[in-house]
Amino acid sequence: MFSFDDSATAEELGERAERLMDEVVLPIERELSGGMGVSESTIDELREAAREYDVYAPQIAEEHGGMGYEFRDVLPAFEQAGRSILGPMAMRVDAPDEGNMHLLEMQGTELQKEEYLEPLVAGEIASGFSMTEPLQGAGSDPKMIRTTAEKDGDEWVIDGHKWWTTQGIEADILLVLARTDPDAHPYAGCSVFVVPADADGVEVVRDIPHLGGHSLGTGHAEIKYDHVRVPEEHLLGEEGEGFTHVQERLGPARLTHCMRFSGMAERALSITRAYISEREAFGSTLAEKQHARFEIAERETQIQAARAMVRAAAAAISSGREARTEVSASKVFAARATSQAIDTAVQFCGANGIGRDLPLADFYESVRTFRIVDGADEVHLRTIARDLFEDVDETELEPVLRYGE
Repeated sequence: MFSFDDSATAEELGERAERLMDEVVLPIERELSGGMGVSESTIDELREAAREYDVYAPQIAEEHGGMGYEFRDVLPAFEQAGRSILGPMAMRVDAPDEGNMHLLEMQGTELQKEEYLEPLVAGEIASGFSMTEPLQGAGSDPKMIRTTAEKDGDEWVIDGHKWWTTQGIEADILLVLARTDPDAHPYAGCSVFVVPADADGVEVVRDIPHLGGHSLGTGHAEIKYDHVRVPEEHLLGEEGEGFTHVQERLGPARLTHCMRFSGMAERALSITRAYISEREAFGSTLAEKQHARFEIAERETQIQAARAMVRAAAAAISSGREARTEVSASKVFAARATSQAIDTAVQFCGANGIGRDLPLADFYESVRTFRIVDGADEVHLRTIARDLFEDVDETELEPVLRYGE
Protein backbone atom coordinates (compact mmCIF):
# COMPACT_ATOMS: atom_id res chain seq x y z
CA MET A 1 0.00 0.00 0.00
CA PHE A 2 2.71 2.46 1.02
CA SER A 3 6.11 2.88 -0.57
CA PHE A 4 8.98 3.39 1.85
CA ASP A 5 12.43 4.70 1.11
CA ASP A 6 13.98 1.23 1.17
CA SER A 7 17.12 0.63 -0.83
CA ALA A 8 17.10 -1.78 -3.76
CA THR A 9 19.19 -4.11 -1.60
CA ALA A 10 16.57 -4.07 1.15
CA GLU A 11 13.72 -4.65 -1.30
CA GLU A 12 15.48 -7.62 -2.90
CA LEU A 13 16.21 -9.16 0.50
CA GLY A 14 12.59 -8.63 1.54
CA GLU A 15 11.32 -10.25 -1.65
CA ARG A 16 13.46 -13.34 -1.07
CA ALA A 17 12.24 -13.50 2.51
CA GLU A 18 8.65 -13.23 1.30
CA ARG A 19 9.17 -16.15 -1.08
CA LEU A 20 10.65 -18.25 1.72
CA MET A 21 7.65 -17.49 3.91
CA ASP A 22 5.06 -18.21 1.20
CA GLU A 23 6.70 -21.29 -0.28
CA VAL A 24 8.21 -22.99 2.79
CA VAL A 25 7.41 -21.52 6.20
CA LEU A 26 3.65 -20.95 5.97
CA PRO A 27 2.95 -24.40 4.45
CA ILE A 28 4.89 -26.01 7.32
CA GLU A 29 3.11 -23.81 9.86
CA ARG A 30 -0.29 -24.91 8.53
CA GLU A 31 0.64 -28.55 9.13
CA LEU A 32 1.32 -27.91 12.82
CA SER A 33 -1.32 -27.83 15.52
CA GLY A 34 -1.73 -24.37 17.03
CA GLY A 35 -0.13 -23.85 20.42
CA MET A 36 2.15 -26.88 20.05
CA GLY A 37 5.91 -27.03 20.06
CA VAL A 38 8.10 -27.46 17.02
CA SER A 39 10.70 -30.20 16.64
CA GLU A 40 14.41 -29.61 16.23
CA SER A 41 14.29 -31.40 12.88
CA THR A 42 11.66 -28.93 11.64
CA ILE A 43 13.78 -26.00 12.79
CA ASP A 44 16.79 -27.47 10.99
CA GLU A 45 14.67 -27.89 7.84
CA LEU A 46 13.50 -24.29 8.01
CA ARG A 47 17.00 -22.93 8.52
CA GLU A 48 18.36 -24.95 5.64
CA ALA A 49 15.62 -23.51 3.45
CA ALA A 50 16.49 -19.97 4.62
CA ARG A 51 20.09 -20.56 3.51
CA GLU A 52 18.87 -21.80 0.13
CA TYR A 53 16.70 -18.71 -0.30
CA ASP A 54 19.70 -16.56 0.73
CA VAL A 55 18.03 -14.91 3.74
CA TYR A 56 19.78 -16.60 6.68
CA ALA A 57 21.12 -14.27 9.40
CA PRO A 58 21.21 -11.22 7.10
CA GLN A 59 22.09 -8.89 10.01
CA ILE A 60 25.41 -10.58 10.92
CA ALA A 61 28.75 -10.04 9.17
CA GLU A 62 29.75 -12.63 6.58
CA GLU A 63 32.93 -13.48 8.46
CA HIS A 64 30.81 -14.75 11.34
CA GLY A 65 28.32 -16.75 9.27
CA GLY A 66 25.78 -14.10 8.29
CA MET A 67 25.16 -12.05 5.16
CA GLY A 68 26.58 -8.68 6.20
CA TYR A 69 23.60 -6.44 5.47
CA GLU A 70 23.42 -2.93 6.90
CA PHE A 71 20.88 -2.60 9.73
CA ARG A 72 18.44 -0.40 7.85
CA ASP A 73 18.36 -2.87 4.95
CA VAL A 74 17.34 -5.91 7.01
CA LEU A 75 14.04 -4.43 8.22
CA PRO A 76 11.82 -5.77 5.37
CA ALA A 77 13.19 -9.28 5.94
CA PHE A 78 12.51 -9.05 9.67
CA GLU A 79 8.95 -8.03 8.90
CA GLN A 80 8.46 -10.94 6.55
CA ALA A 81 9.81 -13.28 9.22
CA GLY A 82 7.18 -12.00 11.65
CA ARG A 83 4.33 -13.29 9.49
CA SER A 84 4.69 -16.65 11.25
CA ILE A 85 5.99 -17.58 14.67
CA LEU A 86 8.25 -19.99 12.76
CA GLY A 87 9.71 -17.26 10.54
CA PRO A 88 12.22 -15.61 12.92
CA MET A 89 13.79 -18.92 13.96
CA ALA A 90 14.00 -19.96 10.30
CA MET A 91 15.92 -16.83 9.26
CA ARG A 92 17.92 -16.73 12.52
CA VAL A 93 16.48 -13.36 13.46
CA ASP A 94 14.71 -14.68 16.55
CA ALA A 95 14.88 -13.12 20.01
CA PRO A 96 16.83 -13.26 22.23
CA ASP A 97 19.57 -14.77 20.07
CA GLU A 98 19.36 -11.97 17.49
CA GLY A 99 20.06 -9.27 20.09
CA ASN A 100 22.73 -11.34 21.82
CA MET A 101 24.48 -11.97 18.51
CA HIS A 102 24.44 -8.24 17.87
CA LEU A 103 26.04 -7.54 21.26
CA LEU A 104 28.69 -10.22 20.82
CA GLU A 105 29.49 -8.93 17.35
CA MET A 106 29.91 -5.36 18.63
CA GLN A 107 31.73 -6.01 21.90
CA GLY A 108 33.16 -9.51 21.78
CA THR A 109 36.85 -10.29 21.55
CA GLU A 110 38.02 -12.37 18.60
CA LEU A 111 38.07 -15.41 20.88
CA GLN A 112 34.53 -14.72 22.14
CA LYS A 113 33.28 -14.32 18.58
CA GLU A 114 34.87 -17.58 17.54
CA GLU A 115 33.72 -19.50 20.62
CA TYR A 116 30.21 -18.05 21.07
CA LEU A 117 29.06 -15.79 18.24
CA GLU A 118 29.75 -18.07 15.31
CA PRO A 119 28.11 -21.18 16.83
CA LEU A 120 25.18 -18.96 17.81
CA VAL A 121 24.78 -17.67 14.27
CA ALA A 122 25.00 -21.22 12.94
CA GLY A 123 22.21 -22.29 15.30
CA GLU A 124 24.48 -24.79 17.04
CA ILE A 125 23.91 -23.19 20.46
CA ALA A 126 21.25 -21.01 22.10
CA SER A 127 21.60 -18.01 24.41
CA GLY A 128 19.76 -16.09 27.11
CA PHE A 129 19.95 -12.46 28.22
CA SER A 130 19.96 -12.37 32.03
CA MET A 131 19.21 -8.87 33.33
CA THR A 132 15.78 -8.72 34.99
CA GLU A 133 15.57 -9.57 38.70
CA PRO A 134 12.68 -10.49 41.03
CA LEU A 135 10.72 -8.14 43.26
CA GLN A 136 13.10 -5.47 44.61
CA GLY A 137 15.71 -6.05 41.93
CA ALA A 138 16.25 -4.68 38.44
CA GLY A 139 13.22 -4.55 36.17
CA SER A 140 11.68 -1.47 34.59
CA ASP A 141 14.25 0.46 36.65
CA PRO A 142 17.50 -1.40 35.86
CA LYS A 143 19.45 0.80 38.30
CA MET A 144 18.02 -1.40 41.05
CA ILE A 145 20.30 -4.24 40.00
CA ARG A 146 21.48 -6.44 42.87
CA THR A 147 23.45 -9.17 41.12
CA THR A 148 27.16 -8.71 41.79
CA ALA A 149 30.41 -9.80 40.17
CA GLU A 150 33.59 -9.55 42.24
CA LYS A 151 37.11 -10.00 40.94
CA ASP A 152 39.07 -12.85 42.56
CA GLY A 153 42.47 -13.24 40.99
CA ASP A 154 41.96 -14.02 37.32
CA GLU A 155 38.28 -14.90 37.78
CA TRP A 156 34.98 -13.14 38.34
CA VAL A 157 32.61 -14.49 40.98
CA ILE A 158 28.92 -13.84 40.19
CA ASP A 159 26.11 -13.93 42.75
CA GLY A 160 22.51 -13.01 42.08
CA HIS A 161 18.95 -13.97 41.32
CA LYS A 162 17.49 -13.36 37.85
CA TRP A 163 14.18 -14.14 36.20
CA TRP A 164 12.42 -13.61 32.90
CA THR A 165 15.61 -14.73 31.19
CA THR A 166 14.20 -15.46 27.76
CA GLN A 167 15.26 -18.88 26.47
CA GLY A 168 17.04 -19.48 29.77
CA ILE A 169 15.85 -23.08 29.93
CA GLU A 170 17.37 -23.97 26.56
CA ALA A 171 20.38 -21.63 26.68
CA ASP A 172 23.94 -22.87 26.37
CA ILE A 173 25.33 -19.45 27.27
CA LEU A 174 23.91 -16.60 29.32
CA LEU A 175 24.80 -12.93 28.97
CA VAL A 176 24.60 -11.69 32.56
CA LEU A 177 24.46 -8.06 33.68
CA ALA A 178 26.03 -7.64 37.12
CA ARG A 179 27.28 -4.84 39.36
CA THR A 180 31.09 -4.80 39.41
CA ASP A 181 31.63 -1.54 41.33
CA PRO A 182 29.24 -1.23 44.30
CA ASP A 183 30.40 2.33 45.00
CA ALA A 184 29.68 3.67 41.52
CA HIS A 185 26.34 4.64 40.05
CA PRO A 186 24.93 1.53 38.33
CA TYR A 187 25.24 3.21 34.94
CA ALA A 188 29.01 3.33 35.53
CA GLY A 189 29.42 0.30 37.77
CA CYS A 190 27.93 -2.66 35.90
CA SER A 191 29.39 -5.10 33.41
CA VAL A 192 28.25 -7.91 31.12
CA PHE A 193 29.61 -11.45 31.34
CA VAL A 194 29.35 -14.53 29.17
CA VAL A 195 28.40 -17.37 31.50
CA PRO A 196 28.17 -20.99 30.33
CA ALA A 197 24.79 -22.33 31.41
CA ASP A 198 26.43 -25.49 32.77
CA ALA A 199 28.91 -23.60 34.97
CA ASP A 200 29.02 -24.62 38.63
CA GLY A 201 26.60 -22.53 40.66
CA VAL A 202 24.15 -21.78 37.83
CA GLU A 203 20.74 -23.07 38.89
CA VAL A 204 17.90 -22.84 36.42
CA VAL A 205 15.04 -22.84 38.92
CA ARG A 206 12.06 -23.03 36.57
CA ASP A 207 10.46 -21.93 33.35
CA ILE A 208 8.04 -19.24 34.56
CA PRO A 209 4.44 -19.98 33.52
CA HIS A 210 3.26 -17.04 31.44
CA LEU A 211 0.82 -15.76 28.85
CA GLY A 212 1.61 -17.37 25.51
CA GLY A 213 3.83 -19.95 27.15
CA HIS A 214 2.31 -22.83 25.18
CA SER A 215 2.91 -21.24 21.77
CA LEU A 216 5.97 -21.82 19.62
CA GLY A 217 7.86 -19.04 21.36
CA THR A 218 10.68 -19.53 23.87
CA GLY A 219 10.20 -19.67 27.62
CA HIS A 220 11.39 -17.35 30.35
CA ALA A 221 13.54 -18.79 33.12
CA GLU A 222 14.19 -18.00 36.75
CA ILE A 223 17.92 -18.48 37.41
CA LYS A 224 20.10 -18.27 40.52
CA TYR A 225 23.83 -17.58 40.36
CA ASP A 226 25.60 -18.88 43.46
CA HIS A 227 29.33 -18.09 43.50
CA VAL A 228 29.56 -18.73 39.77
CA ARG A 229 33.18 -18.42 38.67
CA VAL A 230 34.09 -17.41 35.14
CA PRO A 231 37.53 -16.53 33.76
CA GLU A 232 38.32 -12.83 33.39
CA GLU A 233 38.22 -13.19 29.60
CA HIS A 234 34.47 -13.82 29.92
CA LEU A 235 33.94 -10.11 30.54
CA LEU A 236 32.07 -8.85 27.47
CA GLY A 237 33.18 -5.39 26.41
CA GLU A 238 34.50 -2.80 28.86
CA GLU A 239 34.38 -3.21 32.62
CA GLY A 240 31.88 -0.74 34.06
CA GLU A 241 30.25 -0.12 30.67
CA GLY A 242 27.55 -2.75 30.99
CA PHE A 243 24.64 -0.34 30.70
CA THR A 244 26.13 1.29 27.63
CA HIS A 245 26.57 -2.11 26.01
CA VAL A 246 23.05 -3.17 26.99
CA GLN A 247 21.64 -0.07 25.30
CA GLU A 248 23.65 -0.90 22.19
CA ARG A 249 21.88 -4.24 22.20
CA LEU A 250 18.40 -3.07 23.17
CA GLY A 251 17.98 -0.17 20.73
CA PRO A 252 18.25 -2.19 17.51
CA ALA A 253 16.58 -5.21 19.14
CA ARG A 254 13.52 -3.11 19.99
CA LEU A 255 13.22 -2.02 16.37
CA THR A 256 13.60 -5.54 15.01
CA HIS A 257 10.91 -6.62 17.49
CA CYS A 258 8.68 -3.91 16.01
CA MET A 259 9.21 -5.21 12.51
CA ARG A 260 8.57 -8.83 13.44
CA PHE A 261 5.33 -7.84 15.14
CA SER A 262 4.22 -5.59 12.30
CA GLY A 263 4.63 -8.58 10.01
CA MET A 264 2.53 -10.63 12.42
CA ALA A 265 -0.14 -7.92 12.44
CA GLU A 266 -0.18 -7.69 8.65
CA ARG A 267 -0.64 -11.45 8.40
CA ALA A 268 -3.48 -11.27 10.94
CA LEU A 269 -5.23 -8.58 8.92
CA SER A 270 -4.71 -10.58 5.72
CA ILE A 271 -6.35 -13.63 7.31
CA THR A 272 -9.19 -11.42 8.52
CA ARG A 273 -9.86 -9.88 5.12
CA ALA A 274 -10.04 -13.36 3.61
CA TYR A 275 -12.32 -14.64 6.36
CA ILE A 276 -14.83 -11.79 6.38
CA SER A 277 -14.98 -11.83 2.59
CA GLU A 278 -16.37 -15.38 2.86
CA ARG A 279 -18.36 -15.19 6.09
CA GLU A 280 -21.98 -14.19 5.60
CA ALA A 281 -24.30 -12.84 8.27
CA PHE A 282 -27.49 -10.79 8.20
CA GLY A 283 -27.84 -10.75 4.46
CA SER A 284 -24.30 -9.98 3.29
CA THR A 285 -20.68 -10.86 3.84
CA LEU A 286 -18.99 -9.22 6.81
CA ALA A 287 -16.64 -7.51 4.38
CA GLU A 288 -19.56 -5.59 2.90
CA LYS A 289 -20.39 -4.01 6.23
CA GLN A 290 -18.99 -0.54 6.75
CA HIS A 291 -17.91 -1.07 10.35
CA ALA A 292 -15.64 -3.99 9.43
CA ARG A 293 -14.13 -2.16 6.45
CA PHE A 294 -13.45 1.01 8.43
CA GLU A 295 -12.01 -0.88 11.39
CA ILE A 296 -9.54 -2.77 9.24
CA ALA A 297 -8.65 0.40 7.33
CA GLU A 298 -7.88 2.07 10.67
CA ARG A 299 -5.63 -0.78 11.77
CA GLU A 300 -3.82 -0.86 8.44
CA THR A 301 -3.16 2.88 8.68
CA GLN A 302 -1.63 2.43 12.13
CA ILE A 303 0.62 -0.40 10.97
CA GLN A 304 1.87 1.68 8.04
CA ALA A 305 2.65 4.54 10.43
CA ALA A 306 4.56 2.15 12.71
CA ARG A 307 6.63 0.95 9.76
CA ALA A 308 7.58 4.53 8.89
CA MET A 309 8.55 5.33 12.50
CA VAL A 310 10.75 2.23 12.79
CA ARG A 311 12.54 3.03 9.54
CA ALA A 312 13.23 6.59 10.70
CA ALA A 313 14.64 5.33 14.02
CA ALA A 314 16.73 2.70 12.23
CA ALA A 315 18.16 5.35 9.91
CA ALA A 316 19.15 7.40 12.97
CA ILE A 317 20.94 4.39 14.49
CA SER A 318 22.68 3.64 11.19
CA SER A 319 23.96 7.22 11.14
CA GLY A 320 25.68 6.62 14.49
CA ARG A 321 23.10 8.12 16.86
CA GLU A 322 21.75 6.32 19.92
CA ALA A 323 18.26 7.56 18.97
CA ARG A 324 16.72 6.59 22.32
CA THR A 325 13.68 8.84 21.94
CA GLU A 326 13.00 7.69 18.38
CA VAL A 327 13.34 4.05 19.44
CA SER A 328 11.05 4.55 22.45
CA ALA A 329 8.40 6.29 20.34
CA SER A 330 8.57 3.52 17.73
CA LYS A 331 8.35 0.80 20.36
CA VAL A 332 5.31 2.31 22.11
CA PHE A 333 3.42 3.05 18.91
CA ALA A 334 4.23 -0.23 17.18
CA ALA A 335 3.35 -2.29 20.27
CA ARG A 336 -0.04 -0.64 20.55
CA ALA A 337 -0.76 -0.67 16.83
CA THR A 338 0.10 -4.35 16.40
CA SER A 339 -1.84 -5.29 19.55
CA GLN A 340 -4.94 -3.49 18.27
CA ALA A 341 -4.62 -5.04 14.81
CA ILE A 342 -4.42 -8.58 16.15
CA ASP A 343 -7.22 -7.95 18.63
CA THR A 344 -9.38 -6.75 15.73
CA ALA A 345 -8.48 -9.87 13.74
CA VAL A 346 -9.49 -12.17 16.59
CA GLN A 347 -12.76 -10.28 17.09
CA PHE A 348 -13.83 -10.34 13.45
CA CYS A 349 -12.93 -14.01 13.01
CA GLY A 350 -15.05 -14.88 16.03
CA ALA A 351 -14.81 -18.50 17.16
CA ASN A 352 -12.21 -19.14 14.48
CA GLY A 353 -10.20 -16.29 15.92
CA ILE A 354 -9.88 -17.91 19.32
CA GLY A 355 -9.51 -21.40 17.89
CA ARG A 356 -6.11 -22.87 17.10
CA ASP A 357 -6.79 -23.82 13.47
CA LEU A 358 -5.68 -20.30 12.56
CA PRO A 359 -2.54 -18.69 14.07
CA LEU A 360 -4.49 -15.71 15.46
CA ALA A 361 -4.79 -17.07 19.01
CA ASP A 362 -1.04 -17.64 19.19
CA PHE A 363 -0.47 -14.17 17.73
CA TYR A 364 -2.82 -12.64 20.29
CA GLU A 365 -1.03 -14.16 23.26
CA SER A 366 2.38 -13.31 21.84
CA VAL A 367 1.65 -9.68 20.95
CA ARG A 368 0.21 -8.77 24.36
CA THR A 369 3.63 -9.29 25.91
CA PHE A 370 5.14 -6.79 23.47
CA ARG A 371 3.86 -3.85 25.53
CA ILE A 372 5.93 -5.13 28.47
CA VAL A 373 9.05 -6.86 27.12
CA ASP A 374 11.99 -4.73 25.96
CA GLY A 375 10.69 -1.96 28.19
CA ALA A 376 7.10 -1.43 29.25
CA ASP A 377 5.10 1.32 27.54
CA GLU A 378 5.38 3.49 30.64
CA VAL A 379 9.18 3.30 30.67
CA HIS A 380 9.40 4.39 27.06
CA LEU A 381 6.85 7.16 27.58
CA ARG A 382 9.03 8.39 30.44
CA THR A 383 11.98 8.59 28.05
CA ILE A 384 9.95 10.49 25.48
CA ALA A 385 8.53 12.89 28.09
CA ARG A 386 11.97 13.56 29.56
CA ASP A 387 13.19 14.61 26.12
CA LEU A 388 10.12 16.77 25.49
CA PHE A 389 10.45 18.67 28.77
CA GLU A 390 14.23 19.07 28.70
CA ASP A 391 14.18 22.41 26.91
CA VAL A 392 10.92 24.13 27.77
CA ASP A 393 10.59 27.43 25.91
CA GLU A 394 9.32 29.90 28.50
CA THR A 395 8.85 32.58 25.83
CA GLU A 396 5.74 30.65 24.82
CA LEU A 397 4.11 32.11 27.96
CA GLU A 398 4.98 35.75 27.22
CA PRO A 399 1.49 36.69 25.93
CA VAL A 400 -0.07 35.29 29.10
CA LEU A 401 2.51 36.98 31.33
CA ARG A 402 1.95 40.33 29.61
CA TYR A 403 -1.80 39.98 30.06
CA GLY A 404 -1.25 39.21 33.76
CA GLU A 405 0.70 42.43 34.21
